[in-house]
Amino acid sequence: MQVKICGITNIEDATAAVAAGADALGLVFYSASPRCIDGSRAAAIAAAVSPFVTLTGLFVNATAAEIEQVLAEVPLNLLQFHGDESAEYCEQFRRPYIKALRMKDGLDVLAAMAAHPKARGFLLDAYRPGVPGGTGETFDWQRVPQDSGREVILAGGLTPDNVAAAIAAARPQAVDVSGGVEATPGRKDHNKVREFVQAAKGR
Repeated sequence: MQVKICGITNIEDATAAVAAGADALGLVFYSASPRCIDGSRAAAIAAAVSPFVTLTGLFVNATAAEIEQVLAEVPLNLLQFHGDESAEYCEQFRRPYIKALRMKDGLDVLAAMAAHPKARGFLLDAYRPGVPGGTGETFDWQRVPQDSGREVILAGGLTPDNVAAAIAAARPQAVDVSGGVEATPGRKDHNKVREFVQAAKGR
């Protein structure tokens, strides 16, 4: 089971997450988020962690110019799109990407996946009107398709206490957490990070 710790805002949290066994770190470039950071701080975080950790940049309906500016400063390995971005838009940046799907009632998950044939995976998150992610809410894990043939990253309200049950129910390839391991928005609780990784990986 792979684990991504999202909403990293400082070097201390980044290195603690990696030491705990995180496979990927999420850096948020969405100004409305309390976890948003700029390119210079993201570059410092990138320089402080192992080159074998997947650095993921999270964007929400950003302009192409905004993303290119971040890519000029930060050596991101993966892009994560949380807005209404089309496949054509997502594919223009010469980086692999994952697409977030907000699990609104009635969403045809397989059709949404088919609309992004080149996505490396799909992050399934809870739906709240007007909020692109980071709600801290769960959704019905039984809605995760088991026959898509695509990589699924489970998100939405995960904590050290429920992640093992979530994995058992949804059977994703990876899990993603932000608020569920925080002391305050944008600051991680290192003990919770360690407990989350251990629970997710069955250690």
